[in-house]
Amino acid sequence: MRSPSGPLDEAERFARLRLARTDRIGPVSFRQLLDRFGSASRALDALPDLARRAGSTGHDLPAVGRIDAELAAGEKRGAVLLVLGDTGYPDRLAAIDPPPPVLWTRGDLSLLSRETMAMVGARIASAGGQRIARGLAQALGQDGFVVVSGMARGIDAAAHAGSLATGTLAVLGGGVDDVYPTDNADLYGQIVEQGCVVSESPMGARAQARDFPRRNRIISGLSRGVIVVEAELRSGSLITARLAGEQGRDVFAVPGSPLDPRSKGPNELLRQGAILCEGVDDVRRGLETLRTLREPPGEGFGAIPDEIDEALIERVAALLSPTPTPRDELARACHAPVSHVAGALLELSLAGRASLLPGGMASL
Repeated sequence: MRSPSGPLDEAERFARLRLARTDRIGPVSFRQLLDRFGSASRALDALPDLARRAGSTGHDLPAVGRIDAELAAGEKRGAVLLVLGDTGYPDRLAAIDPPPPVLWTRGDLSLLSRETMAMVGARIASAGGQRIARGLAQALGQDGFVVVSGMARGIDAAAHAGSLATGTLAVLGGGVDDVYPTDNADLYGQIVEQGCVVSESPMGARAQARDFPRRNRIISGLSRGVIVVEAELRSGSLITARLAGEQGRDVFAVPGSPLDPRSKGPNELLRQGAILCEGVDDVRRGLETLRTLREPPGEGFGAIPDEIDEALIERVAALLSPTPTPRDELARACHAPVSHVAGALLELSLAGRASLLPGGMASL
């Protein structure tokens, strides 16, 4: 398994990749399992019993051969795997709640540890918007920033093109070997050669609609702030801006004409308190008053007990609904410690009876 040197041995790194690829294990449950059992190896051993206690008939782990095949595919493409806990895993991304369990990368890994700024916007962007994005990305690069974006058409592509010479990071929805959209194939090749491509998806995975919100959270998580150039009100770019705010990053918006629907997104962000951005000086001034450079630690709920009462598991299950509910609210309703409810929710999620969401939320 190719990796930078780090504190994790190869067996644990393999186990973390296997745990991340296990059905019903998302970033929230992955992190809780590591906290509860201390290692992915012990968590994998415990999974079948945990799932059965919560009502599942079993919990199939991905075959070792499947993980070997993913690692071999990464080796063949010259990709490098980073797992949560590796010294090479980006500190800023590790601080979000919850961080991606694994990252595949192609290109210059040193860019992940440099000062970064994200830029996102409309796929069907105006010529003026693309010119602004390209020029601002170039100026940011000359000022020492690595520019992060999602390699989509329009603003994303312009941001990458403007920062190729100084450093750019492309976060993909599919695997790092999935060139999407295909008309950005040349740009993809240039980024692999001069920048870095990143994804939490398995090697060979093709991008699907459900992957892009996860990609957007990584774009903002890798960055000190997010600049929105052009975006309609209902767009992935505004989702990225919202995620940035939740992660403690600053949001910048380039103002536009009220006659252009693509300006409604940035203009609305400005009304909500985003920092007006007309150039790199605005970015620097904004960062000088940045509220926090790292995700503030979430409220701890104490260590999850080794054994969770099965009656409590069923009480928590009965309180869940399709509407996300805070973990502490469930604890109050059950008259139980939050740590016990967190353990019950984890076991319910492993049985497919609950979904664990960022921010301590859970739903059916």
